[in-house]
Amino acid sequence: MPEPFKIDVPDTEIRDLKRRLAQTRWPSEVADSGWQYGSNLAYMQELCEYWRTGYDWRVQETYLNRIPQFTTQVSADGVEDYTVHYVHQEGNGPNPIPLVFTHGWPGTFYEVVKILGPLTDPAAHGGDPADAFTVVAPSLPGYGFSQIPTSGGFGQKRTALLWGALMEQLGYEQYGAQGGDWGSIVTSQVAFQHPEHCIGSHVNMPIGRPPADKSPEEFTDEEKAVAGKMAQWQEQETGYQAIQGTKPQTLAYGLTDSPAGLAAWITEKWRSWSDCDGDIEKRFTKDEILTNISIYWFGQTINSSTRYYYEMRQNQAENFVPGRVESPVGISVFPGEIITAPRSWCEQTYNITHWSVHDRGGHFAALEEPDLLVQDIRDFFRPLR
Repeated sequence: MPEPFKIDVPDTEIRDLKRRLAQTRWPSEVADSGWQYGSNLAYMQELCEYWRTGYDWRVQETYLNRIPQFTTQVSADGVEDYTVHYVHQEGNGPNPIPLVFTHGWPGTFYEVVKILGPLTDPAAHGGDPADAFTVVAPSLPGYGFSQIPTSGGFGQKRTALLWGALMEQLGYEQYGAQGGDWGSIVTSQVAFQHPEHCIGSHVNMPIGRPPADKSPEEFTDEEKAVAGKMAQWQEQETGYQAIQGTKPQTLAYGLTDSPAGLAAWITEKWRSWSDCDGDIEKRFTKDEILTNISIYWFGQTINSSTRYYYEMRQNQAENFVPGRVESPVGISVFPGEIITAPRSWCEQTYNITHWSVHDRGGHFAALEEPDLLVQDIRDFFRPLR
């Protein structure tokens, strides 16, 4: 049964973090290279010094603990008695739709904080109370404060089965799903695996592939632009996928032992994947960046989080949705998203009933453009109520 959960990091762990930061052995850097070779030395020194001397985890911990959190044991096919950590905020409206929100990597359940209030209490945020949702935001297996798996196989399909069991345990017969990054794939799996319960799914990182019978020479200008962006992404930005998808344990020793190393690994992605024009603090404050990183550090979950890539890479047939999602699907397209596709490609994968294209925002839509994402979620689910 669900048990209330409160984050309570021991003082000894905070002191240990600051000691490690103070003793960081910094690498060299190519002069005037900026972020070309990876995380910029000057910025990482600035961020880690703030983490050591200016950032107050207790303030952020208190803020997070104002959000109702729980843990519970759930069972699903192939998984018995797995402990899930999750946010559970009741909706304030005449008929709130239960909505399971799934974060991605290198995010955490922290991704839900800016959309939680507007979704659950729209009237308090200038909206219509008829659009209210009851939000359930679990931490992925091995992320945040969910149980760290000690066996393999905890991939996207298994997660979707766990989410179905969680929603059933909470008494929700009918519900919606939303997510980006890994959350996009898990959300689609929830819709595919539980069509009798999931009334609709909304994603902000759509997966679409060109038709098998269409050659690149036949692509439209839009399709050529998407294909070019994807080719550049594969060439320049997927090194992290290769190591996390093949030898995550080797990577884990450095990232688990060094807070500066962990910060550099995650911060570079937040900068590269957000719509920030190269200035990460145009999108996120240092406190926001470090709260997300601190959840990884204090939960000691960077190793188990990267294994999620291993599970996908080694068993794509199971973890990618094996067919078209036939229940209603809504899609938000943000210009800074790392993976995108034209609607025509996506329609092979999803039964799209709502398609929204924005002129700003990136991969971390719930944190970067919460108002736009919330409005899309409301618009998509309104006809399904």
